[in-house]
Amino acid sequence: MQKRWVRALFRRRVLVSFLILAQIFFFAYVLISGSKSSSWISWGLSVISILVAVSIINKRERPAYKLTWIFLILALPIVGGFFYLLFTRQSAARRYRRRADRINALAEPALQQEPQTMEQFLKDAPQCAPQVRYLQGYAGFPLYRDTETEYLTPGEAMFQRLVEELEKAERYIFLEYFIIQEGRMWNIVLDILRRKVKQGVDVRLIYDDMGCFLLLPKNYRQQLEAMGIRCTVFNPFQPVLSTIQNNRDHRKITSIDGKVAFTGGINLADEYINEYEKYGHWKDASILLRGRAAWSLTVMFLQMWDLCCRTETDYSRFQPWREGEGPSYSDGYVQPYEDSPLDAENVGEHVYLQMINGARDYLYINTPYLIADDNMISALRLAAKSGVDVRIVTPHCWDKLLVHITTRSYYRELIQSGVRIYEYSKGFLHSKTFVSDDQTATVGTINLDFRSLYLHFECGVWMYGSSAVAEVKQDFLETLEQCQEITMEDCQNNWLMRMFQDILRIFAPLM
Repeated sequence: MQKRWVRALFRRRVLVSFLILAQIFFFAYVLISGSKSSSWISWGLSVISILVAVSIINKRERPAYKLTWIFLILALPIVGGFFYLLFTRQSAARRYRRRADRINALAEPALQQEPQTMEQFLKDAPQCAPQVRYLQGYAGFPLYRDTETEYLTPGEAMFQRLVEELEKAERYIFLEYFIIQEGRMWNIVLDILRRKVKQGVDVRLIYDDMGCFLLLPKNYRQQLEAMGIRCTVFNPFQPVLSTIQNNRDHRKITSIDGKVAFTGGINLADEYINEYEKYGHWKDASILLRGRAAWSLTVMFLQMWDLCCRTETDYSRFQPWREGEGPSYSDGYVQPYEDSPLDAENVGEHVYLQMINGARDYLYINTPYLIADDNMISALRLAAKSGVDVRIVTPHCWDKLLVHITTRSYYRELIQSGVRIYEYSKGFLHSKTFVSDDQTATVGTINLDFRSLYLHFECGVWMYGSSAVAEVKQDFLETLEQCQEITMEDCQNNWLMRMFQDILRIFAPLM
């Protein structure tokens, strides 16, 4: 039976890929052949490309994206501008954004800031006021106390705690993941979910269709719903050229009764718990929240549920505590946040930039990819030049060769500025963590690459004074013992490799 759905899945994916390629070749053939037979069509398309290029230059957009599109228009002067309009001027994308804006507005009352918490924080940590005010006052994500934090690494530790907490669920279990794959990890989780459904627990699941493109059968949602699990697929992949297909749900969220929540880099697949070696040892990280801050991740899930299902949720029905009730923990401050590609606000990037600019003693970063724009690279270089101990760990074993080569292209300029770069020697490092000055840390799903920072739905947890801050730092220092430091001598590539890296960096926003 499994072989049958694998064959069906393969046929579907091959068909989808073929249809997309057919559309690309069709548009190219029509435009190019048309321009050969009629000079005025050629001139008209060239004028469109010039006007589009002027518009791109004056647009409020990332410089790297501008460079990529301008390069493509120069390389394809007749059809480049037309393809830009085809990809960026679609009514479906505008409708999608309007629906997301409405859902965000409906969720605002569920994410109100408690004034006493903000007042106390500004007294305790005035140096971090810009970060917190931005996330709360502008982006709309409240700051919490009364929340325990637990840093979980590697994936095996997160999996153990996830199973323990799922077993305790009484009202609801919400799961939202980029990747789900049948195997030991998912099968154990699924068994718990099926039992909880029979106990009357509201179990819901969101998974990304692209993330599971080669991993799940087409009718998997129906299979889960037959078990009583409410399921929706984020942005089902369609064989149509569309910018919306570029926006994926890269988040990893579990919310249990609104009282306990998980997020981080760990998906529900066996390589994340080292059940088998895919790229050597898989090093990953997650954060567990117990207490009031778990509510923000619950709201994030419900917003995504409404976006996928075209519904409007009464968030108050899922509140775990009424006003004046709830737990009382003393574990610093916690501020969960999310990032959406449907607005002009790059929340994840701004959290990282504020941590880089605010570091005074040290800044330690784990990231599987290091493909950032000039603002991020300049901020890292400036921090190192200013005497901050900036260290970055990336993987030694790669999962995507071109991405890894592009990541290494940034090493030279960073090392010249005093940033220390390490590669995790044992395998693939998938953690996305920042920690600074024994005070602040963030753990989440956001890579230091263009897709995470600008194209995907992402989330994370910023912390001040929490026990997890020290745990993130300790884990980073222990990870360094399993790394090799990259030196300037290691970056002395031959001219051919340097040219290849320079070309790849032009297309970095597409990686």
